[in-house]
Amino acid sequence: METLTVLRDKRGPSDSWQEDLSRRADAIDPTLDLEAEIRRLKAEKNAVILAHYYQDGELQDLADYVGDSLALAQAAAKTDASVIVFCGVHFMAETAKILNPDKPVLLPDLDAGCSLADRCPIDVYSEWLKQYPGHTVINYINSSAAVKAVSDIICTSSNAVDIVAQLPKDEPIVFGPDRHLGRWVEKQTGRKMVLWPGFCIVHEQFNARRLQKLIDAHPDATIIAHPECEEAVLDRADHIGSTLSLLKFVQSHPEIKKFIVATEHGIFHQMKRSRPDAEFICSPPNSGCDCAMCPYMRLNTLEKLYLCLRDGYPQIEMDEDLRVRAERSVVRMLEMSKHLAPVQQKGD
Repeated sequence: METLTVLRDKRGPSDSWQEDLSRRADAIDPTLDLEAEIRRLKAEKNAVILAHYYQDGELQDLADYVGDSLALAQAAAKTDASVIVFCGVHFMAETAKILNPDKPVLLPDLDAGCSLADRCPIDVYSEWLKQYPGHTVINYINSSAAVKAVSDIICTSSNAVDIVAQLPKDEPIVFGPDRHLGRWVEKQTGRKMVLWPGFCIVHEQFNARRLQKLIDAHPDATIIAHPECEEAVLDRADHIGSTLSLLKFVQSHPEIKKFIVATEHGIFHQMKRSRPDAEFICSPPNSGCDCAMCPYMRLNTLEKLYLCLRDGYPQIEMDEDLRVRAERSVVRMLEMSKHLAPVQQKGD
């Protein structure tokens, strides 16, 4: 199976990269102003920091671009920076590398994976696809470079409906790897698609029964949800959309003062900044916690961001043949999305 690799500092030890990361983190002077050092290193190395909405707020505040997967892919495609640092998860950093083969792409913690991407291993997926010859293969950006390489088009939750709607109505489609997003796209477009049975561990935890109890306790709240949630949760939502769409909805409805939000808790940082007058309540996940947090997104920290900028690793590396095959589907997505006008992002 084709996987990510680490570009090590050749002068460093031969221990595992996590042990190396721990050693370097332990050696950081606790009095060091990490935020100032990150800004200094960023300028010194002509680096750009891209951060997803699901990252911790302090990382979002240091980033040059903050956005959803589509906006960050667009930012990666157009950057003239010498180094790209991706505060997100590995499929996002892979996408940046696919679009920037000659630039170092750094990921603060290489273990920042994605449960959805992991549930679509290329060997199993490729074999499964053999059942559907003649189908256009559309895969969610939350997938590995190897899966992108066997795809015709990549999509995000921001543009999935629009991309499917652009295809001829009689064109058969395979959609993966998120089944909930796929079902929602089917409902929005009236198109029946073959769905890979994957899901996100964060959004899968939102429960319609627990959400209904919260709605009963807050009858004045407006419910907004990400389409990776199960259908029973989406049926109770007043607005469904990508993280960007949810943020835009909050920003464009100043008359609404209370929101119940069914997506990863990191989006609250931008929502609260843009609407300090509003109350945001996280839809309760089945885990028993008060809010839903992706454990992979939370692996990136201020310390790890500083270290990867300082030391120049871990870097994303990719076989060139794999990169070229994956690039075709990503570029097709970007071309099919040129007409879309996302809300203004930090960095635009």
